[in-house]
Amino acid sequence: MSSLDTRRVLLVGGASGIGREIGKAAAAQGAEVIVAGRHPEVVTVPEGGTAIAIDLGDEESIRRAAAQVGAVDCLVVLAADHANGPVESLDADRVRRALDAKVIGPILLAKHFAPAMPKNGVIVLFSGVVSSRPSADLVVMATGNRAAEGLADALAVELAPIRVVSVSPGIVDSGAYDSMGENAKRRYLDAAASSNPVGRVGSPGDIAQVVLLALTNPFLTGTTLHVDGGRRVA
Repeated sequence: MSSLDTRRVLLVGGASGIGREIGKAAAAQGAEVIVAGRHPEVVTVPEGGTAIAIDLGDEESIRRAAAQVGAVDCLVVLAADHANGPVESLDADRVRRALDAKVIGPILLAKHFAPAMPKNGVIVLFSGVVSSRPSADLVVMATGNRAAEGLADALAVELAPIRVVSVSPGIVDSGAYDSMGENAKRRYLDAAASSNPVGRVGSPGDIAQVVLLALTNPFLTGTTLHVDGGRRVA
C-alpha cells in the first residue's frame, strides 16, 4: 500500500466526528489536509491543515474552491443534508438539498477537481447502511446513499485511472445522536449494538481506518466498502 506522505487530501463536509477522525489519521500519515464546508470558520482542522468554503448546492462555490486549492491527490466527500420523514410530508427543497449533498454535489466536485488530479488520485464518496437496509421515513437517505454507490462505480470507469470508491458505514457513535439526549441516545445505540453481529456500534476510528485503506490501496476502485458491523446482512 502507498503512503499519504506529502499527498494533499481534501475533505468535503469534514466537520463531523468521522471527518475529524479521517483528517487526523491522514495528517498522521503525512498528508496535507484541507477541510471544506459551508461554514469554514467553525471547521476543526488538523495541525497544519486549512479550511475553505464549499457549498455543494452552489456550483460556483465549487469552481472557486477548485481554483483556490489547485490540484489535490485525494478527495473525500462526507457531506450529508438529511430530509427524513414520511413521503407524504417531504419538502421538495429539503429533498433537493439532500441530493445535492450526496449526488449532484459530488458530480460537480468531480467535474471541477478531477481534471487536475494525478493519475494515482483517489475519490471517496460516502454511502450508508440504509442503502441496503431501507426503513420507513428514510426514503431520501436510502435513495441518496444508493445513488452515491452507483456514482462511485460510474466515476471509476469514466475517470480511470483515478480510483473511486464508496464507503458505507453502519450506525456510528460520532456525535450525530447527541441531540437525542444521553438516555435516549444510549437506548438507541444499545439496541443497534445488539442487532449487529459484532455486538457493538461503530466508532469514528473504525470508519477512518477504512477510508485510509481506500486512499492507499492502489488496486481498489469501483466498489463499496461496507463497514457496518454486519448490519447489512443481519
